Amino acid sequence: MHRRPQNLASAAAHPPSFARRLSCVSYLALALRLLLTASLHAHASVALLMEEPYGEFGAFNPTGHAAVYLNRICAASPTQLRACQPGEFGVVISRYHKIDGFDWIAIPLIPYLYAVDDAADAPTSVDKAQEAALRDAYRRKHLEDLAPDNRKGGTPGGEWIQLVGSSYDRTIHGFEVVSSAEQDARFMALFNDRRDVSHFNLFFHNCADFSRTVLDIYLPHAIHRNFIADIGLTTPKQVARSLVKYGEEHPEVEMSAFVIPQVQGSIKRSHPVDGVAESLVKSKKYLLPMAILTPEITGGAVVAYLADGRMKLPKDATIFKVDDPVLDPGDPSPHGTPIAPAASGDDVPPEPSSPTASAP
Repeated sequence: MHRRPQNLASAAAHPPSFARRLSCVSYLALALRLLLTASLHAHASVALLMEEPYGEFGAFNPTGHAAVYLNRICAASPTQLRACQPGEFGVVISRYHKIDGFDWIAIPLIPYLYAVDDAADAPTSVDKAQEAALRDAYRRKHLEDLAPDNRKGGTPGGEWIQLVGSSYDRTIHGFEVVSSAEQDARFMALFNDRRDVSHFNLFFHNCADFSRTVLDIYLPHAIHRNFIADIGLTTPKQVARSLVKYGEEHPEVEMSAFVIPQVQGSIKRSHPVDGVAESLVKSKKYLLPMAILTPEITGGAVVAYLADGRMKLPKDATIFKVDDPVLDPGDPSPHGTPIAPAASGDDVPPEPSSPTASAP
């Protein structure tokens, strides 16, 4: 904090030598403020979160979920953004379906992953009952407006559960690039000014399309649909493939990868993320009937996957842990493993190096 004179008249009343000293102090204070501002925005980053599918819907639609993590932008509310203050870890933003009529919602990083305000309160092992209890406790404290109690005063149904505790259900693969304070400010201005009204559509306005829109603000024209392997749909995996390719062609963005493992426990493990053609090729229950009924289409899907639908995940991606000493609140960038040139081949999800690595 730097104290200032109450008014200009009081400053002018001081002797000239004091005024000169005051001027020097003011200049030093301004320089210090600029230095602190630059330090605050050092290592700012934006990261795609490619989240693995889980449960019955994940088995039917193995493309997973996409979200964006911004480490210098925080949530004034679930629908209003602001710059982070010291000690805050940033925000995860994504498009959702049927959550109080909103198109996108922003959730602080720690609650998004673990449904708690403080990472120290997140369990290292969890079951379904614990997961539900943690989510409902957070909802009652912070999300009542988005997901009010049901008529009996209990936990409501619906898709609000996607907002918190994501790491209990699935592994998340992150692809990070550096950003600037100017880019963050532009993003906040754009999203705080636009109408946040849902127009979700699985084919043309899904979560991956939203991530593409966000990343386009930071990296114009970096993300593209794959009209061959994904039949023109935007999928989380295609967004990741585009981002990795852009990072290989533009080393100045310092592309890196990290992984947030699914929290250990009795909850079923999530599945690898697939593209559209890839999901058909890998699924015997779909592939064999299709090969008999429509051999031409099936052959085309196989060719599309082999030619332009594969992506090999880095085996040695950094295990992202919010309480790691390197990831202090003043610098919460994941600092993931730099990505080497992509190689084709089947996906190989990275594995934690030890049983304790998945602890939040």
